[in-house]
Amino acid sequence: MSYEQIRVEKQNSVCVITLNRPEKLNAWTPQMSRELGQAITAANEDDDIGAIVMTGEGRGFCAGADMSYFQNNIDASDNKAHKRDGGIDWITLIRSSKPCIAAVNGPAFGIGVTQILPFDMIVASRDAKFGFVFVKVGIVPELASSHYLMQRVGWGTAHELMLTARPVSGEEAVRIKLADRLAEPDTLLADAVELATQIAENPSPMLRMTKELLTANACETDHGMMQQREHEKLELCYTLPEHKEAVSAFIEKRKPNFKAARHKAQARID
Repeated sequence: MSYEQIRVEKQNSVCVITLNRPEKLNAWTPQMSRELGQAITAANEDDDIGAIVMTGEGRGFCAGADMSYFQNNIDASDNKAHKRDGGIDWITLIRSSKPCIAAVNGPAFGIGVTQILPFDMIVASRDAKFGFVFVKVGIVPELASSHYLMQRVGWGTAHELMLTARPVSGEEAVRIKLADRLAEPDTLLADAVELATQIAENPSPMLRMTKELLTANACETDHGMMQQREHEKLELCYTLPEHKEAVSAFIEKRKPNFKAARHKAQARID
């Protein structure tokens, strides 16, 4: 599949998606959102991919929404808030996807940062800048960021970041838990891919089910419901070839081959 505003490549078991509008600091457009949705969906359907890394081309990660696009469409019906996502249910896609890591190489403002809050991990370069600038441009935050930012940094810090709209460096982002790891600019992508590769060594069905449990149980207050969800997934895991392969590999003192086990089980069904 060809793309105009992103670039997609495989690095062994990792799909690397690069936002590719460097002349605009990779500013977000509905087309970019659609292409991202297509690329992530394709990676989720590719058995050779275990995890996804997203970064930006040039000196920016994503400078926010392309204001020239919205200025040109300020009165158009397709500029309504419910269509700003490019027609993609972004949160559902990311939280049901294979593990996603953001490698933030430069400015990530507005939707440039809110789109990665639901990612599994954020690796920030020392050159990164984060900004929740919505109030400064006369709008409010989107993409459930008023929830996910609170989850990441807590009540007071979330209010400060969104109400002041001040920029945050990569180093501070890690300190306040907005980002998870700090990397040098020259090693950022390699560090993120290495992390993604470690994750991708684990069986994909279990990774995605674990994400589903973390999503569902993050704000759950009913301990019985939490355990019920976990029990249902656990019972399913017992029936899958990845679990059986893990047990066999442990007993035989060898490294498990989850992909081969999945393909062998699928061949028996076919």
